[in-house]
This record gives sequence, C-alpha cells and structure tokens, in this order.
Amino acid sequence: MKHLRFPFSFFLLPVFLFALSQAHEINWVTTILGFVILHFFIFPSSNGYNSYQDRDESSIGGLKHPPKVSVNLYYATLLFDSIAVLSSLFISVIFSLLLVVFITMSRLYSYRRIRLKQYPLLAFIIVFIFQGGFVFLMASESIMPYSFRGFFTADNIICMMISSLFIGSMYPLTQIYQHESDKKDGVISISYKLGYTGTFVFSGILFAIAVILFFVYLNRNHQLNVLPVFLLLILPVMIHLGRWFGRVRKDHSNADYENTMTANILSSSGMNLFFFILIMNNQFTLI
Repeated sequence: MKHLRFPFSFFLLPVFLFALSQAHEINWVTTILGFVILHFFIFPSSNGYNSYQDRDESSIGGLKHPPKVSVNLYYATLLFDSIAVLSSLFISVIFSLLLVVFITMSRLYSYRRIRLKQYPLLAFIIVFIFQGGFVFLMASESIMPYSFRGFFTADNIICMMISSLFIGSMYPLTQIYQHESDKKDGVISISYKLGYTGTFVFSGILFAIAVILFFVYLNRNHQLNVLPVFLLLILPVMIHLGRWFGRVRKDHSNADYENTMTANILSSSGMNLFFFILIMNNQFTLI
C-alpha cells in the first residue's frame, strides 16, 4: 500500500484549494466528497498504477526506498477507481465523466504498451494539463456543479492556466534525480532533455509566468491585497531553489531526491497555506 503514496496528494492539494478559494458559491457536502474522492482515491490510485507499471527500484516521489510491487497493487487501483467513479455520481454526472477522463489519461501515461511518459514533451503536456487546469475543473465541479458551457469564463480559464503553470514548473524538477533510472527504463524525461541547468531555467520561467498571471488575475478581481502574503509564503521555496541551483551547477550529484522533496514540500506547504488563508479571508474578511 506504500505505493499508493497518500502523502503525495498533498502536493496536488493547492489546485483544489485554489478552486475553493475562488468559488462564489460552495456546496460543502459535495466539496468534501470531491476532496475525498480526488485526494484519497483518484490520486493514490494513479500513483499506485504508475508504480505497478514502472516497478521502480530507486527513489520515486514520496518514497525514497520503494518496496517491490505485486499484482495486489493493481487490484487496489481498480478498487479505488471503482469506488471513486461510483461515489462521484452523488456529485454530478459531469464530475463522474471528468474522473473517467482523468483515470484514462493516467493509465495511458503509465501503461507499458502505450506509455506516453516515455515521450518527453507529450508527457509534460499531459501532466501540465491534467494535474493542473483539469484538476481545477474537476474541483470546481465538485464545489458547485455548474453549467459546463458557462464554466469557461475568462477568469476560470486564467485560473486553469495558473494551476497548470505552477504544476508544470515543478514537474521537471521532480525528474531531475531520475535521469539515469528513467533512461534505463526507456523513458526520456523532459528534465533529461533540458539537462540540469536547463531544468532549473525552464521551471523558473514557468513559475515566473505563473506568478505574473496570478498578479493579473488578482488585479482583475480586486484581490491584490493578498499578494504580499502570497509572495511571503513562496519565499522559502524560492530561496531553496536558488541555493539548490547553485549547488547543482557545481556538482550534479546535488540533483538528488532529498533536495527535490524539500522543494516539493516547501512549495506545496506555502501554496496550501496561502489558499487556506484566502478561503478564510473570503469567508471572514481577515485581510
């Protein structure tokens, strides 16, 4: 069960909280159900299926020493997906269909006979879309079921883009310590293609674009008062990334699991705390 990597869902939580922080109306029953479905069933199932297909022996996200996998892991992912899809019908048919799309793309990403993850650009695009903007779309549907056509307003499209940019900025960094193990498995990651320096530069550019777009969004919605809080909370990860980049340029062995996980934890913790503050501010006007 370790391969389900439940704690890893913490790294995808900012997108759900972002959607919740921007909701004009909230159905708390469906919101809680949607949160449980995504973070305790769908994301762990995706992690487990990926581990089952990869059969990693070296460190992976959330597991420094992954145990050997068995067919029971595969059956666990089927069970989790079945529970998630059936439960999702209590929210809406649209939410259920979105889950099926997400599950399908997750399987195509990892499945040995198709294995979209072996193609660097395509794998990046899939993660960029489906762990970013698409999760924002699913979260929004669980928070307050909407008219699908009416959802795609300028603000919601910007929010989806911001979500994808933040996820996309971290994704290559999660691969930076796996270059050799991925290559042995026939996977050429976008981080491998970019190289060590290129990975940091590429991720930095995406992160900068995300912050700029977030500034534009906050300005459009008269929420610039929360920007200083956001900048303060992401400062630790910026400091860590800057120092880490300097060490990696001197010695590539510093592109390791520990530094990657530290970057993930700092980034996700800052984002989660910020969006939680934003949710509380929307409810009680704290700032």
